[in-house]
Amino acid sequence: MSPTAGELAGAGGGVEAERIFIGAGCNRVVNNVSWGACGLVAFGAQNAVALFSPSRGEIATTLPGHKAAVNCTLWLPTKKDVLQVRHRETHYLLSGSSDGAIMAWKIGSGKGEWSHALELPAMHKKGVTCLAGRMVSDTVSIFASTSSDGTVVIWEMAVEPTTSGSCKVSCLHSLSVGLKPMVSLSLAVLPEQEGRLILAMGGLDHKVHIYCGDLSGKFAKACELKGHSDWIRSLDFSLPMMMGSEKHSLFLVSSSQDKTIRIWKMTSDSISSSSMVQPRKENIGMASYIEGPLFVVDNASYQVSLESLLVGHEDWVYSVEWQPPMLLLNAEAHQPMSILSASMDKMMMIWRPEKTTGLWINSVTVGELSHSALGFYGGHWEPDGKSILAHGYGGFFHMWRDVGLDSENWQPQVVPSGHFAPVSDLTWSRSGEYLLTVSHDQTARIFAPWRSHVNPGDVICWREIARPQIHGHDINCVAFIQGTGNHRFVCGADEKVSRVFEATLSFLRTLQEATLLKPDNEDFDDVQVLGANMSALGLSQKPIYTHGGKESPSTTSNDDPDSMETIPDAVPTVFTEPPVEDQLAWHTLWPESHKLYGHGNELFSICCDHAGKLVASSCKAQSAPVAEIWLWEVGTWKAVGRLQSHNLTVTQMEFSSDNAFLLSVSRDRHLSIFSIKKTEEGAQHHLVTKHEAHKRIIWACSWNPFGYEFATGSRDKTVKIWCVQDASSVKLLATLPLFRDSVTALSWTGRDRARNAGIIAVGMDNGLIELWSVSGGQAASDVGSDPSALSVACMLWFDPLMCHVSTVHRLRWQKSDSSDEKSALELASCGADHCTRVFAVRDS
Repeated sequence: MSPTAGELAGAGGGVEAERIFIGAGCNRVVNNVSWGACGLVAFGAQNAVALFSPSRGEIATTLPGHKAAVNCTLWLPTKKDVLQVRHRETHYLLSGSSDGAIMAWKIGSGKGEWSHALELPAMHKKGVTCLAGRMVSDTVSIFASTSSDGTVVIWEMAVEPTTSGSCKVSCLHSLSVGLKPMVSLSLAVLPEQEGRLILAMGGLDHKVHIYCGDLSGKFAKACELKGHSDWIRSLDFSLPMMMGSEKHSLFLVSSSQDKTIRIWKMTSDSISSSSMVQPRKENIGMASYIEGPLFVVDNASYQVSLESLLVGHEDWVYSVEWQPPMLLLNAEAHQPMSILSASMDKMMMIWRPEKTTGLWINSVTVGELSHSALGFYGGHWEPDGKSILAHGYGGFFHMWRDVGLDSENWQPQVVPSGHFAPVSDLTWSRSGEYLLTVSHDQTARIFAPWRSHVNPGDVICWREIARPQIHGHDINCVAFIQGTGNHRFVCGADEKVSRVFEATLSFLRTLQEATLLKPDNEDFDDVQVLGANMSALGLSQKPIYTHGGKESPSTTSNDDPDSMETIPDAVPTVFTEPPVEDQLAWHTLWPESHKLYGHGNELFSICCDHAGKLVASSCKAQSAPVAEIWLWEVGTWKAVGRLQSHNLTVTQMEFSSDNAFLLSVSRDRHLSIFSIKKTEEGAQHHLVTKHEAHKRIIWACSWNPFGYEFATGSRDKTVKIWCVQDASSVKLLATLPLFRDSVTALSWTGRDRARNAGIIAVGMDNGLIELWSVSGGQAASDVGSDPSALSVACMLWFDPLMCHVSTVHRLRWQKSDSSDEKSALELASCGADHCTRVFAVRDS
């Protein structure tokens, strides 16, 4: 599925961009995920709707449009509409967001085309919490939406049968359900009743409400089913089933926060005109407890009874789903008797009736091992019933596939992963073979292209290969230490200390497996650390040595029943195929080797010089003494300088390419240039100049890799290009035309040293990215002659489908070792929309 290339604009020379990776976590709400009959899974990632292909395990695209977080998604036709799915090219996806908006998207299943179809008229005042629907003919679907404003709205979607046809959505009916909103819905067609629909809704009043209606959308309440003792979180109707010689029965499964699942059976009985509904015999037998209410639709009555009560989960059961029906040879749909449930106890279970007794039992249990006490928000079947997918509290997916031949054998599969909160910073590794991102979800993650061992020339999929840090504070900034030796990074979170982490032996070997690169004269012999263990409070990570006596203090403290749950030891492993969520969360941590104490507030930005000798860090500040930039010497980890200039938080810093200058920009709208000299004792520094550069807060800065020019970007929607003159002052060279939104991220990469030519990537508050070409100016070589004029032109606007849907936090070009101009440049970006993206930029 090739993303569209961005529009070409301006005369700056043609380049084209292709998106090669998206990493994103799933919004942490119930009903957020939907697995369509077309084989794609849709989920909400902040304000975007993301689509991923389970067979490839990577996100295909994100659809921009919503102004608030996406809460729920629904594919039409659904997995239950097996008769309507055949030969269908176009599928529709509905998504509801937390501001009450519902949008429809048109997805071409074969060709991988997606487009925004329409936004539904606003009927809900608050967030949409659930969508449920069915196709009632080949071109018409009926669906319902519920919201926390206490209304349930019934809609009709009519689609023109041609592939290029449009779709029309009309609102048929709105039901008010009072003060206790409904949070789950399910819609079905009544058996033996043409054009009759049944709608089940459940929510905060612990009852399942059954409504009956017709295709005009007028629904009336039929009955309510009591039994659950807490909120009802999920409902699902089966297809009508023939049970032996009985009439068609419809089954409804409901799950609740009371940790139980109930299966209700609705059996139809046609009423003859002479004998109306017969009064029930007043027997106080077992059956009277099990039999539920009776409701009448047209000339048929339906008896509701409790088929089964399933007890097995130990926490709230958030989702239940019938296995999707299969299409038989005679074009009939067969409904398997099988239910998937997912719960906050970190378990998913498949329930089936036993062959001999007919009692429903739990036949398959899968689950996860995680640091958090919370589990799954939802579970879903693949349309053919061979795989199951869970999503949960950590924004993760888990997928298991039944690979058994004779008996069932459910094995974990590779799925996309990513952060589930805004991604605050990212950095490429020293030689650019992997990407490290940090986020407000309190984790640091490493993404890398994973090459196939069998056919190394195959398509490369990017995967998360390690999670070096799982922390107790939101992480704000990160920098790789660029020097020789082991891979090390330093990061700052919402705390006053920076922490230094060192790669483990198991990671270095896994990286070798992933990139298929032989280590360039790096000996692994001097890496003594095999892996790392999580500490009890989740703040610092202790090393596991390659040959060290295993001290196990955890065994002694376990006698006390009130002691905290002991954390199992990590088992560092070398992965020969991409690790799954359980392994990432436990076995890929890096040990923390140092802490840098000094700042008075939470860390905000951090950077390292190109030689790997000095680290500069800054913290959130309201006054000049707190806004100091601290310099740390790598190796001794001593503070060797405190640079005073700014009055408010320093938002970004960067060393010039020859490490002679440190540039810093701040909330106080000033930029500062410091000259830095590394000495025996540490470092000498002095302030070269401080200059008010913009009218609003300056968010970003970046040096030209070939010289002493640099760019600054600000909330005033401008980017300015400056140069350092005579090592004593700065001069404004150019101001780019006003951008469409605040500029929040900048990154400058070099293309041609002779012409001093490069590309500046500009990221904005609205999530969009632009590329500008810069050339000329004061070339670093001939300092004496007059500089030629600097020429600046816009090269490329990225297509909004490829971009972020909210603020871009950081852009970074991969440091390309090759001097070959023809090879693609890689640009990584991260943003407030929980996404990490990698683009390949090539000459067109």
